[in-house]
Amino acid sequence: MDAPMTHAVFGHPVAHSLSPRIHAAFAAQLGIPMRYGAIDAPPDTFAEALAAFAGAGGRGANVTLPHKQAALALCTTTTARARRAGAVNTLVRIDDGWHGDITDGSGLLRDLARHRIGLPGRNVLILGAGGAARGIAGPLLDAGIASLAIANRTRATAAALANAMADARARPLDIDALGMSGAFDIVINATSATRTTTLPAWPATVVHAGTACLDLGYGDAATAFLAWSRTAGAAAAIDGLGMLVEQAAESFSAWHGAWPDAEAVLHMLGTRRDTSGFPDRDPLRRDE
Repeated sequence: MDAPMTHAVFGHPVAHSLSPRIHAAFAAQLGIPMRYGAIDAPPDTFAEALAAFAGAGGRGANVTLPHKQAALALCTTTTARARRAGAVNTLVRIDDGWHGDITDGSGLLRDLARHRIGLPGRNVLILGAGGAARGIAGPLLDAGIASLAIANRTRATAAALANAMADARARPLDIDALGMSGAFDIVINATSATRTTTLPAWPATVVHAGTACLDLGYGDAATAFLAWSRTAGAAAAIDGLGMLVEQAAESFSAWHGAWPDAEAVLHMLGTRRDTSGFPDRDPLRRDE
């Protein structure tokens, strides 16, 4: 009989997830026994599936689309950043339930630093306002950006996220008004549109010659947005694989008390991103 899973990623769908491979590599690096799997749970069975996992000895979990906001409500305790985001992507088993945290934003910041993309003073546009956007909005503001526009198909959802940030720099933006909003220094795709090959008709005018475009998805899910970014003339087009590995490293540390080597795992994964045209310095700096 196979040993029970001690850790897993929950999502729907989730078969494509690289998280099991990433965490297996982390565990091998540090010599930590760990069995990590992927559990596909539709929204109406997520709570039941998580309870069953805990009952079978589950000690920690990652949560991906579409469960990040629902996971928050299932936690006994949460970090301040998870409460601010209204979402959770990391669960740690405690005596009386789950402790919830969100590592997406800090993972994104570490990946941006890897690519020499500075944040202070930048004007940022997030496309989407769901769980993925919620995890990164607060850390971007904390990193000193000048402004944060949040554009979503449903403006009320974008407004709710902007209001949750309690920061005058964050504002909702009508999708239909993107063509009149001017250009941004950083454009981040946090929508589920990355799962299709047809993107919404986003105007290229949100991009200028120094813009860095990022997709929080990776692999095939990011292909369409990366192509749109290059066509729009962005200086950089990168996918979310680096963020995925970095946020996973922080989750792993929360479970095991040891921080793995994320760079080594990115190297192992090989096809980490499309970086065509990406310079050796911050594309937004003009004084080098």
